Order: sequence, then structure tokens, then C-alpha cells
Amino acid sequence: MNKSVQRHVTIQIHASEEAALMDLLNFMYSNSLPRTTPPDLLDVLMAADKFEVASCMRYCSRLLRNLPMTCESALLYLDLPSTISMGDTVQPLTDAAKKFLATRFKDLSKFQEEVLNLPLAGITAVLSSDNLQVASEDAVYDFVLKWARTHYSKLEERREILSTHLLRFIRFPCMSCRKLKKVLGCNDFDTEIASKVVLDALFFKAEAPYRQRSLMAEEANTSSRRFVERAYKYRPVKVIEFESPRLQCIVYLDLTQGECAQLFPAGRVYSQAFHLGGQGFFLSAHCNMDQQSSFHCFGLFLGMQEKGSVAFAVDYEFASRTKPSEEFVSKYKGNYTFTGGKAVGYRNLFSVPWSAFMDNDSPYFINGILHLRAELTIKQ
Repeated sequence: MNKSVQRHVTIQIHASEEAALMDLLNFMYSNSLPRTTPPDLLDVLMAADKFEVASCMRYCSRLLRNLPMTCESALLYLDLPSTISMGDTVQPLTDAAKKFLATRFKDLSKFQEEVLNLPLAGITAVLSSDNLQVASEDAVYDFVLKWARTHYSKLEERREILSTHLLRFIRFPCMSCRKLKKVLGCNDFDTEIASKVVLDALFFKAEAPYRQRSLMAEEANTSSRRFVERAYKYRPVKVIEFESPRLQCIVYLDLTQGECAQLFPAGRVYSQAFHLGGQGFFLSAHCNMDQQSSFHCFGLFLGMQEKGSVAFAVDYEFASRTKPSEEFVSKYKGNYTFTGGKAVGYRNLFSVPWSAFMDNDSPYFINGILHLRAELTIKQ
């Protein structure tokens, strides 16, 4: 075996890499770095990756995580080459950057312009969050299209970026059927891809609740979040529509016991819009005082969105699943002629005070869920 007699090693670097390389050499001898600003640490991190100095990569990553995070620094971290950002030593840093952006811009309606100006890495970090505060998944879809059209004016480029990077962040099963129909006709998507995501979403919506839970459980340990509802400002509903013998729809709205608890003492929660006879309606659940203003109670109301001046005469019925049968039991019936922007309902749907409604032994919460049903029929 020949013993090496080589004493000198020559490496070639770009002039821009010199400072980072000197800092890397300093670290190898002193286990410290003379400069610790985010840009300097990133340069050393890149050099450490190039020369496979894992201990320095871990050191830089830890220092960067301990520095105050800003939008600018978070985007810098997410802009690292994938060979670095996905490595075990740097992954915690990129995860922290994604979490920072998702938290910073979680109220999409409030920061719409700022998020619209984010680069691709930033927008995907925001869209990946379950805690994104947005009116509905329909609004997420509209925003993604707006972002893509803003940043990619050429149709082919836009289609490519949507299909390869952004489509998986839109939770199509949580979108309304009316919006899903628009997806099929959207020119920004490849026809085959659009058909697949819409069909998958519709099949999920058509599944029985136990089957939906099973599908969600199957993907619980994957990166996919398509079945997970975000922090929607308007609660999703499931709607069954009939065109004959009369225009009719049955609307299902589920609220958790925690969501109901947050309504006290004077809160409201609104459903996403649903349509009957071409007109938009919504449900709203309230914590309000009873008719005599003597105690708090749970109220449910039906409203019509403001649109035009057409009057709609509607028969409606509210029902709730109730123990022990766990079947839907009618709670209130009525009829009303809507003229737009109006709401009608019952202030004390269950005819009990709020405390009895929310009690642990309440017959209205089944496994922590309040199951509500509204049946609407347009009077001929």
C-alpha cells in the first residue's frame, strides 16, 4: 500500500464564495463563525453543503432558527436548493420558515395583496396551512387562480405551474358544487386534470359519513390534506337538490360542541351559501336571548343573499339529530317570502336554555357534533 505524500490541496471557487469558505475553515478550527447575519450564515451553509461539512450545516441551521424570523429571511430559507432544504440538517429551518409565513398570513382576506406578491415558495407555504382563515375553499381556489394569472401571463406556463405546484394545495372536496362546475370550464387547467380533481371531489361528497371518515384516516399519515377542512369563516354544508315535483333542497350543517361553545354569549356562525331556484341562501346559528330576553339559547336562521328584487316564497323546516334514536327530529316549521338580504328562523330552536343545550348530557350532540338539517321548498 502506497502512503500518500500529498501535502497541499488546491480547490477552485468563485470569488463570491471566498468569504464563506474562509468562515467555513474558521469553523473547522474554532467551532464558531465570525459573522452571523442571515445572508452570511446562508453563504456558509451553502459552502458547508458543497464541501460536505455536516457539523457546520447543523450549526448554521441552528443559528438561523434562533434569529428573529422575518418575511424576507423566511423566503431566503425557502429559496435554498432542494438538495439542501430537504436535508435532515436544514429541514427544521425550512419547516420553521413555512410555519412563520403560514402564521403571518393566516388571515388571507386581511393580507390578500401581500400574499399575492409572494413568490411560489411563499404562496405554497401559506396554502398548506390548515389554519388558513378564509371564507371558504372556493375563495382559496379563486385566489390561487388570481396569483397564477398575476405571476404567469402565458397560458402554458400558468397551466404548468398550477398542475405541478399549486393544484395539490386546493382542497377540492371542500369546495361547493357550483364552484366545482366552474373548474371544469376553466381554461387555466388541463381538461383531463380538471375532470379528475372534480370527479374525486364529487365522489367524496357523495360518500356516506363513515366512508368519508375512512378516506380521511387513510390519508392521515400522508402529506395530502385535501379532505381536511380549514378554519373557514363560513361553515361547509352538504346539499341535496330536487327539481321535481317542486324545487326543493335539503341542507346539512354540522357544528362541533366547541364551535357552539364559542358562540356564547352573542356570537354567530354562518354557513357557506347554497342555491335554490337560482337564488343564494345561507344558514346562521346564533347564541341569543329567547323571545322574552330571559335567558341565552341556541337559534337557527335562514337567510337569502342580496341579489335583485325577486321575491321567493319558501316553506322551510329545521331539524336536528337527537338522542337516543339519533334520527332527525323536526324542531321548527315555517314559511316566508324572501326579498333579498332578509333572514328568518327561531331564536330558541331546542326550547331550552343555553346551559341545558351545551350540557354534557345534552341529547343534541352526538359524539361532540350537532347535526342540523334545513329543508327548503319553493312554493308554487
